[in-house]
Parts: sequence; structure tokens; C-alpha cells
Amino acid sequence: MRIFKVTGNKKEYLSLLLLADEQENMIDRYLECGEMFVLVDHGVMGECVVTDEGGGVLEIKNIAVSPAYQRKDYGKALIGFILERYKGKYSVLQVGTGDSPRSVPFYEKCGFVRSHVIPNFFTDHYDHPIVEDGVQLVDMVYLKRPFGASNR
Repeated sequence: MRIFKVTGNKKEYLSLLLLADEQENMIDRYLECGEMFVLVDHGVMGECVVTDEGGGVLEIKNIAVSPAYQRKDYGKALIGFILERYKGKYSVLQVGTGDSPRSVPFYEKCGFVRSHVIPNFFTDHYDHPIVEDGVQLVDMVYLKRPFGASNR
């Protein structure tokens, strides 16, 4: 397994990006200003895009693993990579996600704790209902974890 930084043609991985953020114009808001990493293990398995939010905060804007390879620790490996790569450069790693039975528990298993909520984010910013595991996403839930904390 290896993880590498993508420096050009990030849209080559659009099918993966759309797994985590299903509206392309929303992806366009952060893709070029973010740093993108791709995880390869017998092919492309996943990706992660992070942005500097200022004040010592690094944010995961998009993280996705191909459906056939989910629940095999590739997402956790990407988060571990980000924590190691940016250790000492940032104090907090944060992520915003829908309040779904799949996403929030994944981040909590990776050591994140709930921080705050942005009400109606998904209904206000997306042109169609976003549904994950049978749940329509309405609010964006932010989770945070300090750099240097153990990655469970």
C-alpha cells in the first residue's frame, strides 16, 4: 500500500470524489485549493482532500474509499497518513459530514469527537436531497481531533 500526493488533474479521480460529495460544483469549491492524496493497493482504493482552514486547523473536505474496498481500514489508513504528514504543522484535524449512521461512527472510531453543527447545510447548498443509508442529510456535523492523539 502506498499513498501519494496528486499535483495535477485531480478530476481524474472524480468518481471517487463523488462518493463522498455527490455534487460536482461543491467539490469544485475546495478541490484546487486543497491537497489531494490517493491510496493505491493493487489499484486505486481511495482518496482524501484536505484544506488549511487557518488558526492551526486542517480540514478533511473529502475522503472516500471504493465501495468494494470499504470496511478494510483504507479510510483509517488515509486519516493516519494525514495525521502523520501534518503533525507539528496543525493543532486540530476537523471534518464536516452528514449525521448518518455510517459516517459519524467511522470518524469516532478514528478518534474524532463532535464539535458543532451547521443547521440545514445539505438542504441549503445541494440541488437535490442527499440520502445516505436511508437517511436524508440535513445538518452538517463537525468532528475534531487534536494532532498527536493516538489513532485508535
